[in-house]
Amino acid sequence: MTEKYEEYLFVDGYNVINAWPELVEAKSLNLEAAREKLIDIMADYAAQTGINVIIVFDAHQVEGGRRIIYRVNGVEVVFTKEGETADNYIEKTVDSMSMGQRVRVATSDWIEQQIVMGRGAIRVSARELHQEIKDLIEKRRKQEERRRLERHTLEERIDKKIWSQIIERLKNGGGA
Repeated sequence: MTEKYEEYLFVDGYNVINAWPELVEAKSLNLEAAREKLIDIMADYAAQTGINVIIVFDAHQVEGGRRIIYRVNGVEVVFTKEGETADNYIEKTVDSMSMGQRVRVATSDWIEQQIVMGRGAIRVSARELHQEIKDLIEKRRKQEERRRLERHTLEERIDKKIWSQIIERLKNGGGA
């Protein structure tokens, strides 16, 4: 019997925002919009994969800032407290997790990748995560297209004139 591990994906929010073209574009208009777009993308990812996603945003330079943690569409969103970077938060949290959990950390910060790997997590670059999500979207699109093509009803497959004759016979109590 194989054990099922609970999976977690920590996302260094600003690192990913600065690495994904569509988020860089959104950020140029409004940082809040870029954060919301990342959260939406990761919520969709979490729903499709069953992976627990935690997005961590630096708030360490916000004076008097307290750590804020909330859930949005199944994704945990963390704003770190004053004096705490996203890297610090991720490292401490990964350290505290049990060995029965599979943990990945998405960041393109090379030093952070080395640190989390040393703590037992799997590193994923922002670019690799972006590609994983694009592949997942493409797979879902193909599945939906296949379902759409398979969803044809008997009525859609039979000539309309013959279909109406069948319906008329059934209404009159006769067989098809």
